[in-house]
Amino acid sequence: MPSTPELILGDRPDPTRPDLTLPLVLVLDHLRSAFNTGNIFRLAEATRATAIYTAGYTPTPPHDKLAKTARGCDTLVPARNFPTALEAIQELKRQGYTVYAVETVANAASPWDTTFRFPAALVLGNEALGIAPEALSACDFFVSLPALGQKNSINVGNAGAVVIYQALHQYLEREIQ
Repeated sequence: MPSTPELILGDRPDPTRPDLTLPLVLVLDHLRSAFNTGNIFRLAEATRATAIYTAGYTPTPPHDKLAKTARGCDTLVPARNFPTALEAIQELKRQGYTVYAVETVANAASPWDTTFRFPAALVLGNEALGIAPEALSACDFFVSLPALGQKNSINVGNAGAVVIYQALHQYLEREIQ
């Protein structure tokens, strides 16, 4: 009979690999919900993503509702605000980032069929409007989750989680070998 695994409660005071950081910036384009934004801050902290760049009216720290959902991660993940996602993308490209739009466009590949090039940036857009057209056209590659249902998209935080963790998986496979 297998032993009961030890449940890890609370924060980890000593992460396993304090030297390891995922070279990934998340660009949030006009997200309306502070709660979705806070969730993405938690994802960024859990995966040790480099930073979050907010654009437009996306809630940006300090922000009370964002802080409630982020559970302290809004103070741990570096954040920077840009007037537009296009400006954030242009800045990232100047720094040598490959930029991936997470969007339901015709030529998008699934995250499992995408080989992420690091440093990388993922652009996540507004749930109703998507990524601004000018920002979308500035991206290098497009990633979309396959969907069998009638609706072609899911919550931005959930979609972001799938793609972020696939990028982390690929990065760790290359880094640890």
